[in-house]
Amino acid sequence: MSVEATASSDVVLERPTLWVQRRGATAVIWLNRPDRLNAFTYAMRDDIIAAFDATDADDAVRAVVITGTGRAFCAGADLEAGGDTFMPEEGFDDADAGSLREGGARSVPPDSGGTTALRIYASRKPVVVAVNGPSAGVGVTMTLPGDVRIASDDAKFAFVFTRRGLVPEACSTWFLPRIVGIATALRWTLAGATVKASEALDAGLISEVVPKAEVLDRALAIAAEFADGTAPVSVALTRQLMWRMLAADGPLEAHRAESRALFERGQSADVREGVASFLEKRPASFADAVSAHADDFDWDS
Repeated sequence: MSVEATASSDVVLERPTLWVQRRGATAVIWLNRPDRLNAFTYAMRDDIIAAFDATDADDAVRAVVITGTGRAFCAGADLEAGGDTFMPEEGFDDADAGSLREGGARSVPPDSGGTTALRIYASRKPVVVAVNGPSAGVGVTMTLPGDVRIASDDAKFAFVFTRRGLVPEACSTWFLPRIVGIATALRWTLAGATVKASEALDAGLISEVVPKAEVLDRALAIAAEFADGTAPVSVALTRQLMWRMLAADGPLEAHRAESRALFERGQSADVREGVASFLEKRPASFADAVSAHADDFDWDS
């Protein structure tokens, strides 16, 4: 294990490409392939999904931080296989149940970066990304479903897809324009641009730039804000409402979703505790657990 990950607290989940460490109420997911600059692989996809499954299931976890070991956050897809890097995953065939099909066309394998991004998007805990150094390709796009991105002063963000004969992935054609605007998203992706931390800050891709030695501590401090005096179920629902309403047809759809959530929350023990603690001028102690409210997140029912 790396020096960073053994510095404090306990490792609660260890996988081939990462581990999860508890720091108080925050789970830190450490990408851990430092000899390859934490380059992304199918195994890393599976490990990130497993990590978020674990953090969602643990009610003691109130927020998640993602960062990398070594000098980079993630160098993008691991190119060790050369020109075959982006061939379909071994074992895929046209009848693969997990494949995508549109308009009766031939099935195609789901983009592994997209599968990862969708799992982060579905997180029931707030997600802070501590970009501890350069990131490229999927190393950038998989951060977009995070709620806050903090970058070290040596971070760079390389949208290199068109320079590799590819197109953007990890659902980034949905996320990126919503974060930085369509004009900036087009300029960066069409040119295969590499963006310095200062430009990323100006465009809103990241929230702060801090010295490299401070990036994790700053991310942990922000994660702690999400847990301080807040109701876990309400935090989880608020996160989902905000993200999902980005694609709403209009305010009426948001009104309906909020009304449903307010109806459920308004009858909860958390609301009674929240009001009582305010009137009694004491800290609230919210008892409702995210894991007990799975039906509240079934938006399509």
